[in-house]
Amino acid sequence: MRLALHACCGPCLLEPLDALAAEHDVVVVYANPNIHPLEEYVRRRDTLLAWADVRSVEVVEVEYDPDVWAEAVIDVADDPTRRCRRCFELRLGMTARVAADRGFEAVATTLSVSPHQDHGSIVAAGEAACAPLGAHFLETDFRDRYREATRRSRELGMHRQDYCGCVVSREEAAGRRAERAERKERARGRGDGAATS
Repeated sequence: MRLALHACCGPCLLEPLDALAAEHDVVVVYANPNIHPLEEYVRRRDTLLAWADVRSVEVVEVEYDPDVWAEAVIDVADDPTRRCRRCFELRLGMTARVAADRGFEAVATTLSVSPHQDHGSIVAAGEAACAPLGAHFLETDFRDRYREATRRSRELGMHRQDYCGCVVSREEAAGRRAERAERKERARGRGDGAATS
């Protein structure tokens, strides 16, 4: 089966591509208008392209237009569940258009490797995005391969991001890091106090 595989980044591509290329003719589609800022988009893309080049894997890059993403999620930006679902649907719809233009039978995504993503939302978004274009969404679940993907990407020296991609997720990740740092600092202070009392 000819398959358009949406890829969000190089590290997440490793395990899904190995599994899917064993059974299908795969073209990778880099469709990620959600990634903010542009410099991060370029780093993720270049990391993916460098690895794909070594593997002789074809990559189709869909034009980067963050305004398309903003328009798709503007009314749900404060609702992470709905925002992510819209974002998935947008990117998988772009991938489905590439599949339809090339006569591919199916679409899949590397998003399913991350245990941090809502698997049900990915599947629902993929099916909704593919149906109007007559493409089949191939449901995959690579979460059990996440540790291996992480290990391999570190070993390969790939750029690894610490947030999903959009400006909102970047701010949320920064907030979580600040909270963790504050908890550590408080714990350190309690430990110091306990040691001297």
